[in-house]
Amino acid sequence: MEHPIRIMAPAAALLVSGVLTAGCAAPEPLPEVTQGARPTAAPATPTASEGPEDATAPKAAAPSGATLGGAGSACALPVSFALAAKWEPEAIEDPENPEFAALTRQGPATVRCEVDAKPAGHIGYLRVWTVAKGPARAALEGFVKAEEKSTAVTYRETKAGALPATEVTYTVADELLEEPKEERAFAVATPKGTVIVHLGGLDTAEHRAMLPAYELARTTVKAG
Repeated sequence: MEHPIRIMAPAAALLVSGVLTAGCAAPEPLPEVTQGARPTAAPATPTASEGPEDATAPKAAAPSGATLGGAGSACALPVSFALAAKWEPEAIEDPENPEFAALTRQGPATVRCEVDAKPAGHIGYLRVWTVAKGPARAALEGFVKAEEKSTAVTYRETKAGALPATEVTYTVADELLEEPKEERAFAVATPKGTVIVHLGGLDTAEHRAMLPAYELARTTVKAG
């Protein structure tokens, strides 16, 4: 079975996102995107399957905007973390509805929130998924295994804020691209369930350009 969101063609994925977050109304025209900075040099790739450091991680986080997951935020989550400036969060509507299961579930995880990077000049989303229970590593492994055409999978133990976390980097084959595109996610277990925060992107260049926003989320995670 194809991945519910990210294995779709990029344009189709954006349209599906509108259905999930805005109900059954016709999707609005996509806004014009002013392209953000796109790295020209590839970061180094770690050679071990696990390790204490990840050479592909950005050295600095993005400027902070709103906080997601806390009281009064756009999405109710077991954790909270800072969002990069201009990234716009929106809760997924009715994620438990079986009619949308192919779009809202990946392995053991259910998508709860997506944060749109278009207002910040990028084409991609930071998506937050939850798993009812279980260790972070097991939840993340199940999540990645459910991603068709994933390769070059590398796990490492890290921190999300002050909390223990597992992070994964991998690539996904895309039928519209000439080469696989990079993806990344981290998972953290809490008393209210395990949270997976995933960063994709239109292509590898977009993914790398959005890594500071991902790193800001990871380093500011707080439980509750």
